[in-house]
Amino acid sequence: MSKKLQSNIMLFITAFIWGSAFVAQKDGMNYLGPFAFNGIRTLIGAVVLIPVIMVLGSVNKKSNQAKKLTDEEKSANRKLLIIGGILCGLILFVASSLQQVGLAFGADAGKSGFITSLYIVLVPLIGVFIGKRIRPIIWLCVALGAVGLYLLTMKGDLVLAKGDFFIMLCALAFSAHILVIDYFSPRTDGVKLSCIQFFVAGLASLVIMSFTEMDTVSLTNIKAAAFPLFYAGALSSGVAYTLQIVAQKHAEPSVASLIMSLESVFAVISGMVILGETMAFKEILGCIIMFTAIILAQLPTKEEKLAAKES
Repeated sequence: MSKKLQSNIMLFITAFIWGSAFVAQKDGMNYLGPFAFNGIRTLIGAVVLIPVIMVLGSVNKKSNQAKKLTDEEKSANRKLLIIGGILCGLILFVASSLQQVGLAFGADAGKSGFITSLYIVLVPLIGVFIGKRIRPIIWLCVALGAVGLYLLTMKGDLVLAKGDFFIMLCALAFSAHILVIDYFSPRTDGVKLSCIQFFVAGLASLVIMSFTEMDTVSLTNIKAAAFPLFYAGALSSGVAYTLQIVAQKHAEPSVASLIMSLESVFAVISGMVILGETMAFKEILGCIIMFTAIILAQLPTKEEKLAAKES
């Protein structure tokens, strides 16, 4: 199995976990405020990764796969890892917070999902400005993906409300998150990067929580939200975000954003299966268009076709 295919599979799993976690997040918010919920879930994600890091470190030592580095190289790698983890964590915290602020200001949930997922358009646009080459077919896939998202998530007119401004900033922040991961992921240990990211995002959320939500936080409420917290923390944060970081080592940012936007599709499907919600024809059509865009994005490039012939 090629590294590209492995990366795409991991990104599909990421989108599925994020989409199914929406139900858990929706339930958890009945007991905790957004900053308390985000803070606790991301710290759970960080804690879950600690034994994984220890096991992987032990395996690498036993198999002699750990590359022998000089003290200077170890110091440089450690510095890059810490900088990357802090940047990813802060951007993740900003993106999640902006989304919550937008919803608090009355942004419609469906419209918010559409605007947030516009990172599929923003990522290639920003990529052009920072010197990344975007294949023409990817632009077609991005356009199809945006149309599919609109059909899937929008239930009214696209009239921008006050909260939508914060959701737009949220989409921009998530785009930055994808591109920052694209830079640091090939240069650092993905699991360690993810762990640091969660500690930073979680602690930042808890700091804001201490000023805004302390009156609603109690042990009783945390116990009541235990399952949603565990699911969103261990799976949505610990597993899915880590898969994203590892997968982006071998995936184009534009293609990665397209695949991860299937989160919206899986969220709707999860709502149908778990909550008994229904899908209109427009929403089904949106899902089909999005899946078509993803499939087209996987078509091999000329270089990949030549490489396949030569092999």
